[in-house]
Amino acid sequence: MRELFDEVAGHSPLDPEEAVRRTTRGPQRKRFYAQAGISETPKGFGVTLDGKPVRTPSKRLVTAPTHEIAEAIAAEWDAQKEIIDLATMPLTRLANTVIDAVASRVEAVADDIARYFHSDLLFYRAGHPDALVALEAEHWDPVMFWAADALGARFILTEGIVYVRQPDQAVAAARAALPADPWSIAALHMVTTLTGSALLALALIRGALDEDQVWAAAHVDEDWNIQHWGVDEEVAGRRLARYLDFRAASGVLASLSRASSPSS
Repeated sequence: MRELFDEVAGHSPLDPEEAVRRTTRGPQRKRFYAQAGISETPKGFGVTLDGKPVRTPSKRLVTAPTHEIAEAIAAEWDAQKEIIDLATMPLTRLANTVIDAVASRVEAVADDIARYFHSDLLFYRAGHPDALVALEAEHWDPVMFWAADALGARFILTEGIVYVRQPDQAVAAARAALPADPWSIAALHMVTTLTGSALLALALIRGALDEDQVWAAAHVDEDWNIQHWGVDEEVAGRRLARYLDFRAASGVLASLSRASSPSS
C-alpha cells in the first residue's frame, strides 16, 4: 500500500540511502582486521580498524557526532565474521549516507521528507471492516492530534487511496519542524521511507511516540492482514531487514537527543 501513496504523490527519486547503497554493491570483502575501535577527532568520534580510520565509499573519514553512535558502528565491524556483509551493518551504511550523500544537501533531503506531508500514510484510512477502521484510528489519530496541537499542522483525512490535496499551511508547518543537521535529517529520512510516514518520523524525533509505537503504527494494515491471512516468509524477511534499519535510525535519533539535552 505504501507504494501506492508514493505513486499518487509523485515522490521524487531522491533517496540518499540508495545513492550510497549503489556504491557499496559488488563483491563482498573478507575480514582483514582484528579489532574495531574509536578515536576522538576535532569533528567527532572516528571509527578505526586496527588503529586505521574507516572511510566511506567516497574515501571520506567516518566520523560520528556522539561516542555512543561511534561505539555502535564499531560494534558492527567487530560483529563481522569471515566476510564483511554491509547488509548486517545499518549504522555503517547510515554513516556513509550522512557523510557521502546528505551533509552537502541537507535542505534537499528535508524537502524530500516534506513531500510525504502531501500523502502521508496516516491520511489514507480504510472504509471497512469496522475493526480495521478502529485500529487505524487508535494508532494514527493521536499522531494527527499531536501534529495539530504541537506543530500547528492540521491535515485532511480521506477514505481509500484517492489523492487528496493537503493545506499548504499544514505542509509548511510540518516542514518547519524538520531538523537541520545531517545526521538527524538522514535518520529521519530513513524512518520516513521505512514507515511511509513523515508524521510518524516527526513524532519519534519529538518524543511524542517511542520506537515501538511508531513501528506498530506503521504496520497496522500489514499486521491486520497477517492476523487474518497468515505470514508470508518472504515478506517477513523483508520486514525484518527494514526493522533493523529502523532500529538503527531510531537509535541515532535517540543518541543525538540525549547528547543535546541539558542534563547530558
